[in-house]
Order: sequence, then C-alpha cells, then structure tokens
Amino acid sequence: MKESYPIQVAEYAQSKGIANEPAFKWWTPYVLRRRDRIIASVNKRYHKRTHKFGIEIPKTVERALQIDRENGNNLWRDAIAKEMKNVRVAFRILDDGKDPPPGYSFMKCHMVFDIKLDGFKRKARLVAGGHVLDPPAVLTYSSVVSRDSVRIILTIAALNDLEVKASDVQNAYLTAPCEEKVWTKLGPEFGIDQGKSALKVRALYGLRSAGASFSRHIADFMRHLGYNSCKADPDVWYKPMVRPDDGEKYYSYMLLYVD
Repeated sequence: MKESYPIQVAEYAQSKGIANEPAFKWWTPYVLRRRDRIIASVNKRYHKRTHKFGIEIPKTVERALQIDRENGNNLWRDAIAKEMKNVRVAFRILDDGKDPPPGYSFMKCHMVFDIKLDGFKRKARLVAGGHVLDPPAVLTYSSVVSRDSVRIILTIAALNDLEVKASDVQNAYLTAPCEEKVWTKLGPEFGIDQGKSALKVRALYGLRSAGASFSRHIADFMRHLGYNSCKADPDVWYKPMVRPDDGEKYYSYMLLYVD
C-alpha cells in the first residue's frame, strides 16, 4: 500500500494519529513533504505562466475582454462565446431568488484560457472546481482502450480488408448526465444571467465524476447500437455485421478512448 498509494496512506496515518508508529515514523514526513513540493511547483508554474507564443493569457473573463479592447479585436470574446454556446446545456438556471434544492453542494466554475499553435487561435473552456469537494461515493475511474488492443484490432482490420475510421465527440462530457448534486453562481461569461444560481445537470469538465459519467453513458449507448463489450478489454466493442455487396459476415469493432 505504501508503494502503490503513498500519499493516501501517509495522509491516513497522519489523520488517524499513527504517524509516529515505527512503520510510519521514518516514512510519512518524507512523503508529505514530497507531496507539498509537487503541489507548490505546479501552482507556481501555473500562476507564473502569463504569456504563450508572446501573447498574454488572461486569468479571468474580465481581463480577457479588456485585452480585446486594448488590441481592438474580439478574439477572446469570440472564444468565450463559442465555448458558452456548447456549455450552457450543462446548467439548469434557476429563477431569480430561488435557492438550490436541499442536498446540493456549492461549487465554483471558472474559465480556463489557452492559445493554440494553429494560427494562434484563442481557446476558452469553462470548468468546474471539483477539487474543492470530497470525492463522490460513485466510482470515478474511467478506463481507456489499451495500446495492445489497438494494435490487435488494426491487424485484424488489415487481414480482413476492413475500413478504418476515426471520430471525435465534441464536448464529449456534456453529453452525459451529471452524477453529482452541485450548484453554482453564474459568472460574467453567462451574460444577462450573471449572478443567478444554476444546477449542474451535465458532466462538466472539472467534476471528479465527469470521466466515469461519460464512460457509463457511452457504454449504454454502445449497447443500444447492438455492440458487446470485449471481456479482455471492456473498451473494445464488437458487433456481427454483413457486407452489403457480397453478404459476407464480419465483425465491426469500436475502440473507445476517453481523454
């Protein structure tokens, strides 16, 4: 357990008052100091990064709009509008003065900004602050197809003259229902709805359960399409098919990778 889950074991030992026991005394302080150094290093790197490709990266929506005014363009405003067009479905906005239902926990949302190398395109993404709440009781782990499975399936496709296609689900997490009871206060990116309360009804990026929620959602959808999950790799799905031209039977495979 020390080797596989060092931080969790060290935090458990400290919280239970057994960090001074012989099995932990020499080891727990070292692990916790290493944890703090890593977190401090990541925070320092994030807060110090103010520019990318020589272009300022804003930390808030207000600063993003101010940069547009200073530069005489709408690059950041358009990026925010594009993101909000897709992400508004993740919220059920409550009427003015209406409180969230009992049992819902408050969680802040914030906009994360980036610049893509492709034409220095501005990118904005609204994420939830899932790190401030305790992990939900439901399973939050999301598996991905293994590298070996990809190689095997590509070999099968080559040997059987099967067509290979790739696709990407845009804003994938937002297609899945939210499994956590959380609400938030809407920020300036919501325009006239700023300041209102809203319930999260979709698996917004940043929620601890978002990846697992989407995995379960797409698994239900795959079964609805008639695919079966492989026992050796649950992210490999297969379905018996018949070629329309010659009537030959074959298997169609679908490999799922949740980023």
